[in-house]
Amino acid sequence: MSRFIKQAGLPSMLKDGASVQEEPLLKNIQACKELAQMTRSSFGPFGLNKMVINHIGKLFVTHDAAVILRELEVQHPAANLLVMASRAMEEEVGDGSNLTIMLAGELLQKAEHLRKMGLKPAEIAQGYAHALEKAEEILLTKKIGEVTDLRDQDAVVKALRSCLASKQYGYEDFLGGLIAAACINTCPKNTKNFNVDNVRVLKVKGGGIQDTQHIRGFCIARSTEGTIKHAKSAKVAVYNCGIDAGSTETKGNVLIETAEELINFSKGEEETLDRCVKAVADTGVKVVVSNANFSQLAQHFCQKYGLMMVKVQSKFEMKRLCGAVGAKQLVRFEPPSKEDCGYCDSVDQIEMGDTQVIVFRQDTDDSRISTIILRGATDQALDDIERAIDDGVSVVKTMTRDARFVPGAGAAELLLADALTTFGEAQPGLEQYSIQKFGQALEVVPRTLAENAGLDATTMIAEMYAAHKAGNTAVGIDIVDSGTADCGILDLLATKREAIKMATDAAVTVLRVDQIIMSKPAGGPKAPAQEGIDDD
Repeated sequence: MSRFIKQAGLPSMLKDGASVQEEPLLKNIQACKELAQMTRSSFGPFGLNKMVINHIGKLFVTHDAAVILRELEVQHPAANLLVMASRAMEEEVGDGSNLTIMLAGELLQKAEHLRKMGLKPAEIAQGYAHALEKAEEILLTKKIGEVTDLRDQDAVVKALRSCLASKQYGYEDFLGGLIAAACINTCPKNTKNFNVDNVRVLKVKGGGIQDTQHIRGFCIARSTEGTIKHAKSAKVAVYNCGIDAGSTETKGNVLIETAEELINFSKGEEETLDRCVKAVADTGVKVVVSNANFSQLAQHFCQKYGLMMVKVQSKFEMKRLCGAVGAKQLVRFEPPSKEDCGYCDSVDQIEMGDTQVIVFRQDTDDSRISTIILRGATDQALDDIERAIDDGVSVVKTMTRDARFVPGAGAAELLLADALTTFGEAQPGLEQYSIQKFGQALEVVPRTLAENAGLDATTMIAEMYAAHKAGNTAVGIDIVDSGTADCGILDLLATKREAIKMATDAAVTVLRVDQIIMSKPAGGPKAPAQEGIDDD
């Protein structure tokens, strides 16, 4: 009877080993604050890198919050809500994951103060929701620019500077030019159909970041199968099969009694393959691509008829290559029709460091695929640059839907903070406290930019407020001259809006949790630890 009384309540309805936490709000807020504080030091151009070693021992050196949070495998349920919000931001816009985490953490920290003042979580969440609606309305009035022509390279580079400077400070103009050229090259007539997969990245270790280049076309890091390394104005045939003599579907035995019969048997196979390769060459094809092996006999006849041989093992690379040259994959080794052939202005094998690279280059400015060949000293540096380029391409994709911009360098957030604080003061009831705290939470962006740049955050924010009141609403943190100024930094309005929305939704979700119920983990007992082996 005593045992039954002890287990009475919610735990008695669950399996043995389940746990229930009552009133977990403050603990949840503390976990989210620690997560936000960890990524906060990586925010902005002067953000510091994190060295993350994941569960399989792979090393990551980056200040990209999306990668840091993905490899950390956060287990706390409340903190994991912020991680999911940052992933949603990465998938939706491609940038702003750190901004989302930082804002959500700051909103929860302000909610902790409101909770200690006596406000209920439901009242705080309702005030935050009201503040979010007003923030989106105010943000639309702060637009200071818009890119009307996505094929204007200078305008696109200027729009990408903010995104790239936060990840590769000092190279934002150089990388922005490469990304803009690659995106413009692959952008269709209807810009809304722009596909980020058409901009590829090839990492080649060696050299420096200044050796990075943009290629109109497709590149793959491998060498050709034969001695022919160059082809101009080439027709390209792509085969989804091995290049060899055809074999029968059933097996059979051949009885050979004399040497003459053996010679005639081999000669017949050679003649058959010779006719097949000659028929392919007679169609004007100069480059043969296969995702399987070229037999020794096939290589001999391809060399004889001057065909360049390229092996591409990845089916995804084959698909991109077909898109780059306009070819169709053939399932049998046979002469291609005119519609099945692709065309490339030049196919060359070049050497970069000790890596052989095959380049399918198109001379026109509207090729279907663009490739950015990255150069760097280490794998970690190459991965970090690749992530910056992926974010830049994603920003261009977002610009096809909404290309409006707001002042950057923390200016937009401070304008919102000022407007929301004034708006909150005029509201009746308890919501005014939540709205004011929401506005104060937005100050975390310029404050963090200043702190990471080694500046006095309080002084910088006061100077920005003074400049905004004087009418210069574009004044933000100037990390170059260690002060405040209008540096011409632009942030994408869609990124700001989505980040504030995602952060608010995550914070409100955490605030509305009043119990955490964890079932017993699945699986049996763990295996005993193995004793070490003595090498002696």
